Amino acid sequence: MMVALIDSGLGLLSTAGWLRHLAPELDLLLFLDPDGAPWGPRTASFVTDRLFSAAHLAVQRGAEAIVVPCNTATVTAIDALRESFEPPVPVIGTVPAVKAAAAASLGIAVWATARTTASDYQERLIADFANGRPVARIACPGLAEAIDHGDTSAATRAISDAAGRTPQDCDSVVLGCTHYPLVAQEILQRLPTGTTLYDSAEAVARQTLRRLNRTAESHNTTGSIDVLLSGHSGSLPASAHAYPVGRALATAGRVPSPILVSAATRSPLAAPAI
Repeated sequence: MMVALIDSGLGLLSTAGWLRHLAPELDLLLFLDPDGAPWGPRTASFVTDRLFSAAHLAVQRGAEAIVVPCNTATVTAIDALRESFEPPVPVIGTVPAVKAAAAASLGIAVWATARTTASDYQERLIADFANGRPVARIACPGLAEAIDHGDTSAATRAISDAAGRTPQDCDSVVLGCTHYPLVAQEILQRLPTGTTLYDSAEAVARQTLRRLNRTAESHNTTGSIDVLLSGHSGSLPASAHAYPVGRALATAGRVPSPILVSAATRSPLAAPAI
């Protein structure tokens, strides 16, 4: 069984890692779009066109589910994708874990790209799910781009800047961009002791398995991992090797749980995938 994950860059690594950990027998098809990245500043029609092109190619290659591990792409085109591909092919999107953070926190900060921070989408999410908790909106200019390029110095500067603007009374930080979990450990190091990070990668992976009527269990087999770069066969970019989950996926081997969960000070919770 094959699952396709579609994103402009390395934001898909965390969800792919969870799928590989929970169901290593699945074949994964990773679609990255270096020719069109980053998607954040692009128009809605551009993002929609790139998603549909990748999704059609994924189905042609045998994908039985399509995962969109990108907040921007989810809010832009998830409904259109579902209308076109479901019910035969489930389409699973991603939303920041505001609801889960609100259930266990006194104060919340949402770290996201500048565009997402200013979006009506994030404001609706906070209004619907923050449960009256105070929410600080923390834009992180340049962080996703630095992560995509494997530029650790630029990522450190962006993280330090965002941490300096995060109120000290926020005991939870929601990672509102799927790139950010790749540097979760460094983010925690720059936040007050006891801060909990929340992201959606595990929830998206588990929702994918539910939609496929599969369970997370131990298997002796290991599926393939294929990479397409803007529609052409390739391999994960060199920058992916800057992150443990990227290195594990590049070998097409199993992904051990410490790579995925050891960065959080407490067991991270995740919002339901959509």
